[in-house]
Amino acid sequence: MRILGINIPDNKRLEIGLTVLYGVARPRAQKILDKAGIGYERKASTLSVDEENKIRLIVEGYKIEGDLKREVAGNIKRLKDIKSYRGSRHAKRLPARGQRTKTNARTLKGPKKTMGTGRKKESKT
Repeated sequence: MRILGINIPDNKRLEIGLTVLYGVARPRAQKILDKAGIGYERKASTLSVDEENKIRLIVEGYKIEGDLKREVAGNIKRLKDIKSYRGSRHAKRLPARGQRTKTNARTLKGPKKTMGTGRKKESKT
């Protein structure tokens, strides 16, 4: 089953399988399946063409994948353009929501870069 060019896994429950779409997590996947009248435990391989089309129609009503990514990128660009504090943090690749950066923040900052050799020189006395 393909939705918006993304393959939905055949061997997983639909509730989990729909989460491969960017912008669809478990609660939204459950809402989609409720609207379509399909059980959470069904698998993509057992769906009829009619049921697939129902799911596809409901999913296309939400802003997901490329549209959502574009909107998020536009929001971040706007913050950078107005030179807000949050925008400057995004530009510097640092946490934007007040987290500490002396330790942690490794996800954004990347791996540690040790300065120098890490040991003091011995003096001749």
